[in-house]
Amino acid sequence: MTSSAGFCDDCFKGVRHEGEPEGKFEQIGGFKCYVGTPTGDYPKDKVIIFLTDVFGLVLQNNLLLVDDFARNGYKTIAPDILNDDPIIDFNSPTFDRNAWIAKHGPESWIPTVDGVIAALKAEGVTRFGTTGYCFGAPPSWHLALKNESHVTVVSHPSRLRIPEDLEASITSIASEYKAKSKAPLLINSCEVDPQFDPAAQAVADKLLGDGQFAPGYQRTYWDGCTHGFAVRGDLSNPKIKAGKEGSFEASVKFFKKYL
Repeated sequence: MTSSAGFCDDCFKGVRHEGEPEGKFEQIGGFKCYVGTPTGDYPKDKVIIFLTDVFGLVLQNNLLLVDDFARNGYKTIAPDILNDDPIIDFNSPTFDRNAWIAKHGPESWIPTVDGVIAALKAEGVTRFGTTGYCFGAPPSWHLALKNESHVTVVSHPSRLRIPEDLEASITSIASEYKAKSKAPLLINSCEVDPQFDPAAQAVADKLLGDGQFAPGYQRTYWDGCTHGFAVRGDLSNPKIKAGKEGSFEASVKFFKKYL
């Protein structure tokens, strides 16, 4: 089911993954961030900005993914784009989805995203990649359209569209990206996704694929996966496990190629 605010039920559920986060929380430009730092030598002028889903920095899965990118050689920073207001228990009878959504429009996260980028630039960072999951896709788009970021990766993106006319919305969004951004784009997509369904995926390919977007475009497709698979999927399901791991590998390769 899709909500009128650009979310679907799968945006608000998932499976917690096992592991112990290894990064640390820091203040960057006055904003709370979770930071994963490579253990060996790494390019100090490059950073991946990790833009979370609605569960933010309280979901262990997000922190583990930040650590995984750091293990692949990039300092990775996840700003708290939810302003210390993540969804903790969607199933709680007191949770008001619409009230939460109303508090988390672009005006709520733009100051955080822009502030962290400005602070990192002041520290000497010159190249940024973004990886946005679900709720984190619009902030990724925001930075790409401003050409603040140099590589864009989004996985099962949400809130990029008008629910009543998905294909027309994707046409508009992809056209704007093509016209304004210079950042190569990777979209990790899946079979069942009300936010970015196969028809919308085909529209994106038509506008950006086959060399039409000169900086670079790629889309992966994961059969048997649903919205949220790349960060909150049930890893006991072989297809979802393959999608989660495969989309991460594709993301790392994309960063290594373009960042």
